[in-house]
Amino acid sequence: MDRFVAEVEGSLRRQLGMAVDSFWRSSVRNRILAFAFALVVVILATAYGTVLLNQWNAPFYNALERRDLPAFLLELRHFAMIAGALLVLNVVQAWLNQMTALSMREGLSRDVVDQWLNGARAYRLSVSSPLGVNPDQRLHEDARKLAEMTTSLSIGLFNATILLVSFIGVLWSLSSDFTFQIGETRFQIPGYMVWGALIYALLASLLSQVVGRSLSNLNAERYAREADLRFSLMRANENLEAIALAHGDETERRHIHQSLDGVLISIRHLALALTNLTWVTGGFGWLAIIVPILIASPAYFAGTITFGGLMMAAAAFTQVYSALRWYVDNFGAIADWRAALMRVTVFRAALTSMGDRQNSAGEVELTRSEDGTLRLEDLEIRTRVTAEGSEAAFRFRERAVIIAAGDRVMINGDQGVNRKLLFHAMAGLWPFGKGRIALPAESDIIFVPQSGYLPEGRLRSLLAYPVASARFTDADMTGVLQLVGLAELADRLDERARWERILDKDQQMALSFANILLRKPRWLVLHDVLEGLEPETESRLMNILSTELAGTTLIYLGRSMAFATATGARALHLERSGEMRA
Repeated sequence: MDRFVAEVEGSLRRQLGMAVDSFWRSSVRNRILAFAFALVVVILATAYGTVLLNQWNAPFYNALERRDLPAFLLELRHFAMIAGALLVLNVVQAWLNQMTALSMREGLSRDVVDQWLNGARAYRLSVSSPLGVNPDQRLHEDARKLAEMTTSLSIGLFNATILLVSFIGVLWSLSSDFTFQIGETRFQIPGYMVWGALIYALLASLLSQVVGRSLSNLNAERYAREADLRFSLMRANENLEAIALAHGDETERRHIHQSLDGVLISIRHLALALTNLTWVTGGFGWLAIIVPILIASPAYFAGTITFGGLMMAAAAFTQVYSALRWYVDNFGAIADWRAALMRVTVFRAALTSMGDRQNSAGEVELTRSEDGTLRLEDLEIRTRVTAEGSEAAFRFRERAVIIAAGDRVMINGDQGVNRKLLFHAMAGLWPFGKGRIALPAESDIIFVPQSGYLPEGRLRSLLAYPVASARFTDADMTGVLQLVGLAELADRLDERARWERILDKDQQMALSFANILLRKPRWLVLHDVLEGLEPETESRLMNILSTELAGTTLIYLGRSMAFATATGARALHLERSGEMRA
């Protein structure tokens, strides 16, 4: 995975290829293509209107020079017609721009979120790569910027190209009327004004490239630091009670200020780079007011063109130069776009490269059993890589573990053996190790962690999570709440709340068991769920396991005498298997 991600990070071609592939598979592709076609038509019509407006300059300024009032009024009427049509086209283009950007963001955001929440990718990325630590920046802000900037920059580039093609011919034709005289020698320079615009735009582009070459990396660094700050704020907000009880306000404030300092430092560097770039873009912009007239003035003072011809040539020069300097004007935006493209595509590459592989080299093979049993064959689970480059590992004493339907099993282990990693390996979340895990049908098995997840929403949705609450009646839900000792919640099924802040640990675990009773799984894998519960709660839950779930296969990872006594579970033991070279 790391090699593939590094290749994407270092190659603009790979990033563009991944973006195009994502777009082509998107459900909004046809809608975006329709908007793009409409934009092409509108931009071509606008370019034609702009050419007409440029041609209008000559008779208008000539009428002013002759003091010809009727001709002046006629040209004003022509201007009103051309400008009115261009105004309508501008409004239509603005609407199409917004709709295209909206569709682009919809397609991109849905694609990245779908890749993130595909199987166990999100969790596996969070434990194996820094990219998964705070993905919200890439999923939200970077995706938004990439969608909106791709739309605006693409439209701007196409519009500049059409104007360039339209006006470079006009400017070349006007240049044929320019005759220069030095002494007695008269001569013409084919495409004189065109070459002037090209040289002027080339100088501006080269200087912008030199001055602003660091902007892409600076923007990427800023987004990374912004993500760190938002993660610090979110983490503090989610743990306000623990922080307050530990009087950790000062420590958290210091951590947040450190993240804020990182943001401010990156913004200062970016601000300096943008300021230096403004010297180039602003300077060439101001000079563009007078440069076209200066370039055309020799022919005007030689008497070979009229005042109207001079103004028409100057306006055409400005259009050509504006089209040519589009890259100059948008150098900072392009750098920002490349940074967003890199961050989104690298994140997507990390997710897609993980896929759902479970049998690659150095990974546990996770399959479905053919006979309905749960099998753990030659299984060895590896922990994280240590600083010395080796990995600690643990395995079962038995070479092959077979758990049949209806069995009661408790898995404990040596001191220091991390049973949670086995729990995650069985659930497909921790792939590092070797051997094979064969599970019964996915719909038959439920994994219950020590600390469950209570999504925000109505209580009935929590009870049924992750299936739809409509599958169960109110009577079903009320019945399971009474069985787990939460009868007082029966009349609050439609109440929305942050339930993880309202319910204590025992109530949350009781709610998890209510969920289990509703879903009636054939297999249940529990990780230390009885640890730290009140005796009354533990007794009630054990009664549920031994009576209400009598037909369910139970696998308990942890040390619980209550579970062993109530269920008569057979014990399996995990032991260290020494050090494994990474």
